[in-house]
Amino acid sequence: MASAAWIDRGRGALTAVRTASTSRFKSGVCTLKTQYDALVIGGGHNGLVAAAYLQKGGLKTAVLERRHVLGGAAVSEEIFPGFRFSRCSYLLSLLQPHIYKDLELKKHGLKVYKRNPHAFTPMLEDGVKDTPPRSLTLGSDVAMNQMEIGKFSKNDAKVYPDFIAHLDKLAGAVHPLLNAPPVDIPGITARSLKKRLTATKTLMPVVRCGLKLGQNIPHFYQIITAPATKILNQWFTSEPLKATLATDAVIGAMTSPNNPGSGYVLLHHVMGELEQEKGAWGYVEGGMGSLSQAIASSAWAYGADIFTEKDVDQVLVGPDGTAKGVVLKGGTEIHSKVVLSNATPYVTFKNLTPQSALLPEFIRAVDQIDYTSPVTKINVAVDKLPNFLACPTPDGKPGPHHQCSIHLNCESLEVLDTAYKEAVNGRPSSRPMLEMTIPSVLDPTLAPPGCHVISLFTQFTPYHIEGREWTDQDRDAFADTVFDWVERYAPGFRGSVVGRDILTPPDLERIFGLTGGNIFHGSMSLDQLYLARPLPSLSDYRSPIKGLYLCGSGSHPGGGVMGSPGCNAALTVMADLKSH
Repeated sequence: MASAAWIDRGRGALTAVRTASTSRFKSGVCTLKTQYDALVIGGGHNGLVAAAYLQKGGLKTAVLERRHVLGGAAVSEEIFPGFRFSRCSYLLSLLQPHIYKDLELKKHGLKVYKRNPHAFTPMLEDGVKDTPPRSLTLGSDVAMNQMEIGKFSKNDAKVYPDFIAHLDKLAGAVHPLLNAPPVDIPGITARSLKKRLTATKTLMPVVRCGLKLGQNIPHFYQIITAPATKILNQWFTSEPLKATLATDAVIGAMTSPNNPGSGYVLLHHVMGELEQEKGAWGYVEGGMGSLSQAIASSAWAYGADIFTEKDVDQVLVGPDGTAKGVVLKGGTEIHSKVVLSNATPYVTFKNLTPQSALLPEFIRAVDQIDYTSPVTKINVAVDKLPNFLACPTPDGKPGPHHQCSIHLNCESLEVLDTAYKEAVNGRPSSRPMLEMTIPSVLDPTLAPPGCHVISLFTQFTPYHIEGREWTDQDRDAFADTVFDWVERYAPGFRGSVVGRDILTPPDLERIFGLTGGNIFHGSMSLDQLYLARPLPSLSDYRSPIKGLYLCGSGSHPGGGVMGSPGCNAALTVMADLKSH
């Protein structure tokens, strides 16, 4: 049984939170030294990936995590006795295959349950002649998908395989850009011929992407700039199908499928693969914290030192303007050649970096990064499975649809847009978009026998409610609204609830260090991607302070549990050290 580690009173109800000790690796078994080659601030998955690559490359590296548990947002916690939750991030797909292989994560205990089918969208409607309401289930079986879509539109069923192939073609061409730093514009435009020649290498991934896209370049341009609604309307007519697909275009983003740029978020979420199956998503055994523990175990096996409950107060900047290490809260100094920050760009440059070391115009630019978040995550412990009217399972045993991402209040694009508009106007959605997952259906380690853990990823909620802070009453009122909607789809749900953990945008910021509560470390909008992530002057992991780098999701290629920012940053650091 995991041991009680802390009590989170926060601004919400008293909640006993326990650390899920599922891994062979335990932090804190080594002694913190005063000198390292590299220090990584933050033990989120990207920070751990960076540490593993740095240590593998021969740099003595230490990871310093503020909380009592590793993982950042990819963490497992036992919120109620016997119920272990992926408390923040909850699904795996985007983790890059080469990282999986390089760090031997399977050897270090990573086990993933693939889901099939993938998505289940029940309708709120009266059944016809005593039949259940309709629902839409999508998976990896093309014939089954066409049969399901055919309930709503025969033509949509016919063109759906072509749509998936079209997205796969675009995603496949762009995918190599995820695993390479952005184009080195300063290098290409430098006076030095040597610098220009070196920098031209950074053009190659873009050239290969363009060649692979070929005649699809206009289609790629359209999907990254257009509203998801425009893309989906070109292909389909049935609202349940369009709304189900549109959830990937708005997930984690304060945007409507009607807004320009939402098409890219849709593409971003189909770029993943799981054990060589493209587009597949799965549950990590033991919760997402087991992934972080596997990465930590790999880094530790290479020789990295990894510590929890080491809260960094400030980056040490020397008289020459270069990073020299960090100061912990309490005053302990640790020196290093380089420092990598897995914190958000805002936390890195506003809270951890001496402001006197940064130019005023740079600080102003950091202030303009968009961290708006629509997400309230509700973790629920239940003593029985939800029984959906659209696909009843009266015996209490899980059906195939229970392993899916279950989309509620996704009958139409209009429902999603209305929910978004309420949040933009400062009010939690009265009919929120809900993505429900029940990982314990496939992973029995998460809950006591007969019981289950449920993740409700809800949108849209503002950071402030009409200009004021959230109260406990606001949290409970919104959770009650969510539960009322779930009850309409699955009567009896409310009565099955054993406990709930409500995380609004301010809670996600306070607990996990996610500025604004944004799960991506900054919005995935066009003005904050690739050469402009997180800023046009800060897109290659290097900061204005020599020796200080970004390695988190706020840098290219962005959010999701993919590991690319950590890997890319580590390779950039090693290249810089080698060249000096």
